[in-house]
Amino acid sequence: MFLSGDLSLFQQKGNKMKPTHFALFLLVSCVSVCCEQGLQKKSLIFPEETNSSYVSLHPVKPMSLTAFTLCMRLASELRNKRDTILFSYYKSGDALNLWSEPGVFTLYLLNSTPASFRVPQLSSFWTNLCVTWKSSSGLTTFWVNGRRSVRKVYRQGHQIQNGGIVILGQDQDRWARSFDSTQSFTGEITNVHLWDYALSSDEICSASEGYTEPQGNVIDWNSVEYKAEGNVLIEPIND
Repeated sequence: MFLSGDLSLFQQKGNKMKPTHFALFLLVSCVSVCCEQGLQKKSLIFPEETNSSYVSLHPVKPMSLTAFTLCMRLASELRNKRDTILFSYYKSGDALNLWSEPGVFTLYLLNSTPASFRVPQLSSFWTNLCVTWKSSSGLTTFWVNGRRSVRKVYRQGHQIQNGGIVILGQDQDRWARSFDSTQSFTGEITNVHLWDYALSSDEICSASEGYTEPQGNVIDWNSVEYKAEGNVLIEPIND
């Protein structure tokens, strides 16, 4: 789909569009139609278990990561009932997956044995959740409402590869498909931010307590391009 008003600019005065220019025009036009931008002060509401509802996010920097901080705010009543996907980045495998499992939060990097942390779980009230990881040392840490977990060593020397797809609401067994409703997220998600380095303790605590406004340099919730599929509501967070 493209916009006739824009296309007419190329057709004035008998100009002809070169094939490469036409292909680029189609790509830019498709992106403008397919994606929305910016979720500042909004939350995603996943009201039911499905195998079809999700939101894809488009990072502004390559997902080639040797360190990261992933933060989000969540509310869900699935506590300790089943495995629930919180964040899925897939590239020929579970390149970066964050789960809530009965009694623990778990981080998976490329189908490996997970790093599991026994910390306070999700509830009907908002939880500020962050996880940091450094390839150089393997140090991995979870943060719940500004409180730090024990630190563990996980996947030292590993590098997350670029070229995959980020989605919320479903676990990807293939690129943005092969979903299992019994692993889907139900509840609310907001303020998803991803950095390509590990934030300091002070930075995470300050963001969790609302003193600073986080802005991820890989995924920034306030300006991220996204596309919602299925039964997902996007509503102001303060309503």
